[in-house]
Amino acid sequence: MRRLTTATAAAAVAAVLLLAGCSGSGSDGDPTPTGSATSTGIPTATAADVAALDAVKVEGDLGKEPKLTFKQPFSVTAPVARVDVKGTGTKLKDGQVLTVNYVAVNGKDGSSLGTTYGADPQSITLGSPDIIEALNQTLKGQKIGARVLLAVPAQEMTLMSIEVVDARTIPTRAEGEPVAPVAGLPTVTLAKNGEPSITPVKGAPPADLKAQPLIKGAGPAVEAGQTLTLHYTGWLWDGTEFDSSWDGAPFSTEIGSGKVIPGWDQGLVGQTVGSQVLLVVPPALGYGDAGSGDKIPGDSTLVFVVDILDAS
Repeated sequence: MRRLTTATAAAAVAAVLLLAGCSGSGSDGDPTPTGSATSTGIPTATAADVAALDAVKVEGDLGKEPKLTFKQPFSVTAPVARVDVKGTGTKLKDGQVLTVNYVAVNGKDGSSLGTTYGADPQSITLGSPDIIEALNQTLKGQKIGARVLLAVPAQEMTLMSIEVVDARTIPTRAEGEPVAPVAGLPTVTLAKNGEPSITPVKGAPPADLKAQPLIKGAGPAVEAGQTLTLHYTGWLWDGTEFDSSWDGAPFSTEIGSGKVIPGWDQGLVGQTVGSQVLLVVPPALGYGDAGSGDKIPGDSTLVFVVDILDAS
């Protein structure tokens, strides 16, 4: 979840997960790409960008961290991707959660920006608007085992080799046994597709965290350190919506390890996969007296309805 992240992602991960739809100068002062642009203003790769990526060599067997060799400094004007090795497994589909390993280097000097080889793989959702569109388009039609190369003109010019090691099709909404609502908490109504809305409660919010299942899923209990795939909507206590994943693809994040606000870490660990959970998060477990951006004032009690779709 973009608004729930409490730590800045590594440049390599940000290049894949956080720069989709970026054009012009980013919030970090990134230079404006000089390539052409679509009607939405998103820059597109030029022939020179494609040629530059084609010249990059990826050496190493699948399953092991590869070596990227290229003329330095490397530069492109817009995100560009290509297939390095075709996969031999099942065909990838939009909406699947892909488990990937990556190695990322700085295009300026080849220095490391991070790797998941020898550590925990990353999860991304194919077709998600949170993913660089060049990567989405390159992965479409590929198979498990594919290795692709991605270049992104981020704050640090980033080159990534990304290997797809698994793909899972997950539910689109919580599924399980309904749980009777609890008095004093917002009432949740579901649309036909499962998207939630709430009727707020008058009066002061609770002072402590509330984590109330609305649907009890039949899956295993969520453990700290797992990567969850979720649908969520967030509101202020008065019912003002400030964020939702339902207008795009599900959101994936590691849980129980400080990657999201404490109210999520504490409220979702121990819930079962397949569940829908109502979270009422006091300020101390959300954004405190500082708030977040222009939509979450300081000292805000937050309300979330979270569908736990998958855990890995």
